Amino acid sequence: MAVRPAAPWVRTRLRAAPLQALSLAVLVLVTAFLAGALPRAVEGAEAEGLRHALAEAGPADGAIEVLADAPAPHLSLPVREKAVRTPALREVGAEIDALLPAPLTPAEERGSRGVQLSEPLPSEDPGLPRPDGLPPRFLVAAQDGLTDHARLVAGAWPEGKGVRSADRSAEAVVTRATAKTMRLKPGSVVHLPAVQGPDRAVRITGVVEPLAPATTYWSHTDVLRTPGLLAAPSNSPFNTSYYWQAALLLAPDAGPFLYGLDPLPQAYWRISPDTTGLTARDVPALQSGLASLEGGPLQSRLRSEVAAGAAVSTGLDGTLDAFAGLSRAVSSVTAVALVGAGTVAGVVLLMAQALTATRRRPELTLLRARGASVAGIAGRLLAETAVVVLPAAAAGQALAWLLLPEARAWPSLAASAAVAALACLALPVRAALAHRTPRVHEARGDLVLARPSRRRTVAELCLLVLAAGAVLALRGGGTDVGGPLVAAAPVLVAVIAALVLVRLYPLPLRLALRPLARTRGALGFLAVARTGRGSPAQVLPLLAVLTALTTAAFGGAVLAGIDDARDRAALLATGADARVERSRAPLPDGFADRVAAVDGVERTAAVHIDYSLSLPDGTTAALAVVEPDGYARLTRETGLGPFDAKALRETVPGPAATKDSGPVLSAVASPKTAALLGEGRHRWGGPLGRFTLQVSEVRATTPALPDQEFLVIDGAELPNALPTLVLASGSGLDAAALKKVTEAGGSHTELTLRTTERAAFTDSPLQSGAERLYLGAVAAGVAFAALAVLLALLQSASERTALLARLRTMGLSARQGRRLLVLEALPQAVLAAAGCVLVGRATVALMADGVSLELLALPPGFDSVAAQLRADAWSLLLPAAGSVLLTVAVAAAQAWWTARRTAATELRAGDGR
Repeated sequence: MAVRPAAPWVRTRLRAAPLQALSLAVLVLVTAFLAGALPRAVEGAEAEGLRHALAEAGPADGAIEVLADAPAPHLSLPVREKAVRTPALREVGAEIDALLPAPLTPAEERGSRGVQLSEPLPSEDPGLPRPDGLPPRFLVAAQDGLTDHARLVAGAWPEGKGVRSADRSAEAVVTRATAKTMRLKPGSVVHLPAVQGPDRAVRITGVVEPLAPATTYWSHTDVLRTPGLLAAPSNSPFNTSYYWQAALLLAPDAGPFLYGLDPLPQAYWRISPDTTGLTARDVPALQSGLASLEGGPLQSRLRSEVAAGAAVSTGLDGTLDAFAGLSRAVSSVTAVALVGAGTVAGVVLLMAQALTATRRRPELTLLRARGASVAGIAGRLLAETAVVVLPAAAAGQALAWLLLPEARAWPSLAASAAVAALACLALPVRAALAHRTPRVHEARGDLVLARPSRRRTVAELCLLVLAAGAVLALRGGGTDVGGPLVAAAPVLVAVIAALVLVRLYPLPLRLALRPLARTRGALGFLAVARTGRGSPAQVLPLLAVLTALTTAAFGGAVLAGIDDARDRAALLATGADARVERSRAPLPDGFADRVAAVDGVERTAAVHIDYSLSLPDGTTAALAVVEPDGYARLTRETGLGPFDAKALRETVPGPAATKDSGPVLSAVASPKTAALLGEGRHRWGGPLGRFTLQVSEVRATTPALPDQEFLVIDGAELPNALPTLVLASGSGLDAAALKKVTEAGGSHTELTLRTTERAAFTDSPLQSGAERLYLGAVAAGVAFAALAVLLALLQSASERTALLARLRTMGLSARQGRRLLVLEALPQAVLAAAGCVLVGRATVALMADGVSLELLALPPGFDSVAAQLRADAWSLLLPAAGSVLLTVAVAAAQAWWTARRTAATELRAGDGR
């Protein structure tokens, strides 16, 4: 029978070192919590971002619309009338809902179905508003569920029972906004042209208020809720006419009445998907389902089984594609932070267990010398470590689960399990490798005398190849490449830098020792000599610091690049700090002076804009007529196509101006316009008078017209070119005063502020969540790196303490002892800081061409703005300086604490330190 040991190993070891066990448990708990929480936070941010994107799409783009023409006129009248009544529409709607794939679950309370005119019809009734003499147009619709989605505020509900296509009149209600704008009330009658015979009458019986105006029921077609002022087709922006368009809502069963107004009214079913349970994992299924519904198998089934000739349209596919692209861009950047933080956390776990192995080296050496097997030692170490690590990892995972419940389980569990496995195996594996053969004592590690082995050289070369491959893949393919190798590129660069710096580190030490040996003071020589005799294993804390701070530098470069792109886009949207433009007439006399008098305005430039200048090939370009000096100064300040005023004032070579040619002007043109006009002269005539111009310089953009093809000319000889635009620049503009001046500029005068445009580029929940996640990962990485520095100093703390005690017996003062420890810590701290700055800057430079930030910085449509990484000095220098200060502070604190203790406490007979 086996004899039970009197003192079990695990219990004895835990009782012998409770503080170390508690420290390991806390470290594993925090690491496992972060490892479990980060994947869940990523999924939560993606799910919130998807739901926000679908909500921002609006009722029109966020719904699926199925349109089908009513039965053709050759069918019998009862069949046609039955098809547009409520029961038939509901039956078809149920069949459409049954065809939708699983993620496209309809939200019945937000959708709508009904029948409407294929085109709005004009009404010539007197009393209706006509802003430019054009008659208003009315969309007549019979929409199911009217009484469930609206509240009656005046009059009565319309009657639809028994309505036939031959009826000369029908009842309808209008919304409160429609009644106010169109001057309608209960009892009003609107006449609309009929298909045949006299006009049909629609009598208004009541006014309603939508209960949920933002839903698809009311807002898929805006005029159902609120009238719209639409522009009639026109060839000139200064000669545009407008008319009103509104809606008349029949009773749900009054659909047959529409046959008298339109031979082929449209039946529609607008489906609003339920987005409450959607996550980013549903995006591929949603995209596949929508593609099939719009032009695939589901559309074939829809037309064959439900409604022949049905057409499906939706903006959801574009919304999902944009979200998928943004998600990929965010994930590729966020993965850098996650990999970086994970690497630093892993290094800290290895260092913590290495510290334990160093502390227990005499014990394990003695066990091995007494005959203990390597497997037995490793097994005991694994058992005592697992007792501490596994409950701590489970607690960290449970905490992550409680704080972030909505996510898949396996990524979080896998990350926490990896933390637990690393923490459990690090000590046994290290001990097994260190004690393969019994030893009486260990040789002193010496960084200066250490010679890298062939295996280490091969490993370094392999890491170098991996890092180079990752960086090349990122530069060549951008963030679309993705994958763990690209995400780990900054980490691999930091790994190579750490190994290279450790190899080069002895060289300056050897050079510094010789002159220091000849100096009178002993502190400098002792500090450098002590640093050179340090353990070559210091590559781990250096790797942790480099990885954490390189990741922070990459994040700072991402944020700086995003800010630069948004600033550029805001500038392109305005052309200056403020833009005041009148679209249908010139600005009043003296308007530019009133703008210049506003507080904060430093300079103004008045410009006449003609957006419809005809070019020789039949296309149009915008013409900007400016005052050369002020406008040229504005181009230089904004950096938008800067040029000298002489470019517009210089005399064009060639024949002099004549009465037929008008003044001959020099022009600054956009590249495409310049290529079209060439080097010859071109003559124009129109409201500005006759003039001839020749392109003298080419610029990519200009403040007055930053996003279109343009020509810029001097307006000194064109008296009819009255200002239609004023550009203002300055700091601290008084926005309220500018708004008042704009209101005094007359109708159709609009103010655009650069600050307002910049503020419009807000982050979506996916972007802001990714930013918070990145900052959290960087903060965790920096905290782990600081812990790595502390562990590195603790590893040799007892040796330094004994050294100070011995030197104190030789007359070293407490102040000199503090200086010695600080000087000893400085070389490695400065090495790490310099390496962080150089590696961070190099990483940003290497990845600048490969990382595309457009999707992160700007919404779709800003193709002219490039967003690139930009090294941020603060994110490079502050963390590096912090690492130096931390190292110095810890060394000074240790020296202060040691000075409080007596030498007899630290020095004992037989002490091998």
